[in-house]
Amino acid sequence: MKTRAVRLYGKKDLRLEEFELPPIREDEILVRVISDSICMSTYKAASLGSEHKRVPNDVAKNPVIVGHEMAGVIVEAGATWKARYSPGAKFAIQPALNYKGSMDSPGYSYRFCGGAATYAIMPHEVMELGCLLDYSGEAFFEASLAEPMSCIIGASHASYHTSAGSYEHKMGIVRGGRMAILAGAGPMGLGAIDYALHAELRPAMIVVTDVDASRLERARAIFPEAEARKAGIDLRFADTGAMADPVTELRAMTGGSGFDDVFVFAPVAAVITQGDLILGRDGCLNFFAGPTDPSLSAPVNFYNVHYGSTHNVGTSGGNTADMVESLEMTADGRINPAVMVTHVGGLDSAAEATLHLPDRPAGKKLIYTGIDLELTAIDEFGAKAASDPRFARLDAICKARNGLWSAEAEAYLLEAWEPRL
Repeated sequence: MKTRAVRLYGKKDLRLEEFELPPIREDEILVRVISDSICMSTYKAASLGSEHKRVPNDVAKNPVIVGHEMAGVIVEAGATWKARYSPGAKFAIQPALNYKGSMDSPGYSYRFCGGAATYAIMPHEVMELGCLLDYSGEAFFEASLAEPMSCIIGASHASYHTSAGSYEHKMGIVRGGRMAILAGAGPMGLGAIDYALHAELRPAMIVVTDVDASRLERARAIFPEAEARKAGIDLRFADTGAMADPVTELRAMTGGSGFDDVFVFAPVAAVITQGDLILGRDGCLNFFAGPTDPSLSAPVNFYNVHYGSTHNVGTSGGNTADMVESLEMTADGRINPAVMVTHVGGLDSAAEATLHLPDRPAGKKLIYTGIDLELTAIDEFGAKAASDPRFARLDAICKARNGLWSAEAEAYLLEAWEPRL
């Protein structure tokens, strides 16, 4: 079986190649990947090469397939799994395996398993850990985005609070509390807003900050404050770049008492410190944004740690239960992962898009692995229609949904663009 895949050979060395996959073993499964969204974690792996903790030391000789936010269809199951997995069934994957203490993970560590590919082989540990998940939804991209949404869900579950006189940790955000999402108008921040607005455990106030006015306006258009108020949530958007004293102004929104839950979505020392200083009593800061700089540090007010019971937590990825929750909420229409997507492309655009992810932040870059398509912003579909009429239809579909990608857009794309390998 031939596959076409983006493979990592070393630091910033990603190559789109066609090669032969070995026959699957009895404890493996062959899959066809349909969609894979690009994660900042993949950029970090591509930047660090073998220095990344999940990337093998011999990657220069045995390159790995990148991409872990994948969804697709099962092609063939080895004898071990034939009773459990059927050809033609759709799948999603939870890539944070933690198999017997190993950090190996699809998209980082395996020669034949990664999302930036037309076909891939699932190693036995994926199935043994229950991480190859059944997916019955209509759109493959929603299953791909269930992985980043599971990271957001996991972060919300990992935040914790205490009661005076007790050491017991109450897991999760404060129900009816005050939440701040800092640097929150990017793709993961938008997912966090969506989850906070629609999860069972919801705050009464959500303040979303950013220093990019255009990103804030897009966030406001997707999540109107008036709609949030109908659900009993005070949603606000704040441009901290335009504030003379962001900490004072943000705390003032809470009447000076501070926030119960603060999520930091940028690995920037000033933003981390800002998050610490706006915490209220028993406030929890969740440092969500994974840094590439191993020496990243930021001032924290330890007077407040001691007397105000503030605390910090960091999360990286979600677990299988978080992934299942994400898939279920998407299937029920309670969250819409499409809010994260701003660009769509084919496998031929995946390597460059990955290597330039920080330079072109915008939102999630969604890759359809079976086609060739220049990475294109959804809001540029109309302009491209003059040279390619197919974009006119895509533009109309997306505009009918407030500029968001959808199952209808995916179906048209897969029908209108000629498949490759």
